[in-house]
Amino acid sequence: MATPPRRPTNPMDAAEAVFKPVKKAAPPPPREPSAAPNVRELVSIRIDRGVLEHFQEDGPGWQDRINDALRELVAAKTRG
Repeated sequence: MATPPRRPTNPMDAAEAVFKPVKKAAPPPPREPSAAPNVRELVSIRIDRGVLEHFQEDGPGWQDRINDALRELVAAKTRG
């Protein structure tokens, strides 16, 4: 009678099982825009140096001024 092998699994198969890629979790669903009015979102944008200097000339609040200018453009586009 034959004796069973001491190691029932192939070492190569065992090693491959350890290093197989882990299944990645499903990506989260896309975020919906906030329903609250006037909620700001932190973003990073690249703008020309001249544009940045123009808005920074009047000191603090330059981000608000850029936001106001962009809001006016959006409003004008939706009206026209």
